[in-house]
Amino acid sequence: MTNPRYPSLYQINTRVWLTELSRTLGRRATLDDIPDAALDQFAQQGFDWIWLLSVWQTGPAAQAVSRANPGWRREFEETLPDLTDEDIAGSGFAIQSYTVHRDLGGDAALVRLRARMQKRGLKLMLDFVPNHMAPDHLWINEHPDYFVHGREIDLAHSPRNYCRVKTKTGSLLLAYGRDPYFEGWPDTLQLNYGNPALQQAMTGELIRIAGQCDGVRCDMAMLVLPDVFERTWGIRADLFWPKATESVRRAHPNFQFMAEVYWDLEWTMQHQGFDYAYDKRLYDRLREHHARPVREHFHAGLDYQDKLARFLENHDEPRTAATFSRDVHQAAAVVTFLSPGLRFFHQGQFEGRQKRISPHLVRAPAEPIDTDLSEFYARLLTALRQPAVRDGNWQLVECRPAWDGNPTHDCFIAFAWEKSPAERVIAAVNYSDHQSQSKLHLPFAIESNKTYRFQDLLHNASYDHPGAELATNGLFVDLPAWGSHVFSMTTVC
Repeated sequence: MTNPRYPSLYQINTRVWLTELSRTLGRRATLDDIPDAALDQFAQQGFDWIWLLSVWQTGPAAQAVSRANPGWRREFEETLPDLTDEDIAGSGFAIQSYTVHRDLGGDAALVRLRARMQKRGLKLMLDFVPNHMAPDHLWINEHPDYFVHGREIDLAHSPRNYCRVKTKTGSLLLAYGRDPYFEGWPDTLQLNYGNPALQQAMTGELIRIAGQCDGVRCDMAMLVLPDVFERTWGIRADLFWPKATESVRRAHPNFQFMAEVYWDLEWTMQHQGFDYAYDKRLYDRLREHHARPVREHFHAGLDYQDKLARFLENHDEPRTAATFSRDVHQAAAVVTFLSPGLRFFHQGQFEGRQKRISPHLVRAPAEPIDTDLSEFYARLLTALRQPAVRDGNWQLVECRPAWDGNPTHDCFIAFAWEKSPAERVIAAVNYSDHQSQSKLHLPFAIESNKTYRFQDLLHNASYDHPGAELATNGLFVDLPAWGSHVFSMTTVC
């Protein structure tokens, strides 16, 4: 398998995909039914990682909660007006066992799928949910001390954060899984990271998972940080992630970890063993539609930026096509995916899907494909396969005024990529609602006696510029509102 400096990941809602395949096949599809042609296409598009969401075994207890919860059901009906109970399988994050769901073909089917992926140079990422388990996990009976217990006063004061659970030794009062800012998730029970035995058991689960895939996306990874855990539960806990990631890598040296993380804790997670951490801050700044805060975001050092996962949507966020107009969507995509780090795409993003699919559901609504957006993403993925962008050196480009008294250069965000003098890429985006101009100060060695060609990889256009002009004045760009260029830069003569 290749290991580019800046890989690309594609997230797939496994259960939804298999539901669609089942309709085609006329029977229940498993992981064995994922077509080789689909895997070929992922490889041809330049993806390095495939994240299969929700492959682990879930159970009837969490499913019953999902089907009965009135607030969740209203959300499901907004997605699927013809909703039935069969569409609600229960959350893929209410895990009963870290074994592949029997309906998906079990562990053996995953082994076979992974082998087919490996033949195509594709790595497999799966879920790890450190914070909680399903209410019918075996540990409820075998190790009740692995969970956070409550008192009667806790249940009286916070009835949405605690519940009674029947076990083989009697009834227990346990906490729902939650984060400190929201009510509990009633289809889960909270794990107690103040118990060293629980930490050891979860490390063991991680080591087992690492034998089945190449990496894990860790759900709400910051919730088990000692200070966050103590703030939420009043229970002191030792560090978990540094020990757990080190233990996994002793057995599987190349295994990788991606953290779902918020609250500006990305740097913390990187220093506790994570290869990548969600860059939610960039996403939020792009949604504000102002160039300067976005540009300032890229002043951070590459030791930090290289380990960020850049995205415009995932299963938790609203669909990009429903959040941004198409022109803003495309501008934000160029900024997001031409920056350094892991390029993180979501199933349905390329087609312009507008309905977010809850991880409780196994069916998606029928939606038309936005062919213009699909064509844009096809061109963008081609640009991302450029060697300079996968393995080159990145720099933020200085955007200077095009002429005195013209302030619109401040609307630009521009990047430069270089692997060699023959492999250079320039990305420039006018991240504003009006036409803007700028002179880009190219951070390359420019030979004054040469002519340089700028081939726009997003549009059918090319421009030749004398080296002397570029060295003296920079690259002049004039773009409409939300316009962008992604240039390959080569020497003509």
